[in-house]
Amino acid sequence: MTESMDAFVPHRGAMSWLDRLVEVGAEHAVAEATLRPDHLLVRDGGLSPSTGVEYMAQTVAAWAGAQRRAAEGAPTIGFLLGTRRYTCERDRFRVGETLCIRVQRLFQADNGLGQFEAQIEIGSECVARAHLNVFGPDDPAAFLRGETPT
Repeated sequence: MTESMDAFVPHRGAMSWLDRLVEVGAEHAVAEATLRPDHLLVRDGGLSPSTGVEYMAQTVAAWAGAQRRAAEGAPTIGFLLGTRRYTCERDRFRVGETLCIRVQRLFQADNGLGQFEAQIEIGSECVARAHLNVFGPDDPAAFLRGETPT
């Protein structure tokens, strides 16, 4: 896939961290990101391992955007509710490394709540894992205004 990430995620500018969506299916997605020195959060040649959660969340957003696109819709915002068991084997992600981020949907309820298993690989090594809890309401703007569906 060579399309701009703008087609899949609502993130723009410095907040769009993924370079490309490599693969997407009904239950999974694979994205890549090469860490550049001008990244918003780079310090001392790298990123904190905690940024792995955002890379995972943006890959979930890309998966959701691809699903909406297949249904002829546009990407919308979703919400990362939390993560469980995030582990990272690195003290930092280093500039120049390419992260391969894989997400697999574990479940999705009719109300938009879902859970994904995620991992980050560098080369052939899995360096981070987590379960992400997410919420993708049908109408995010109404949700943010506090409106409840009728």
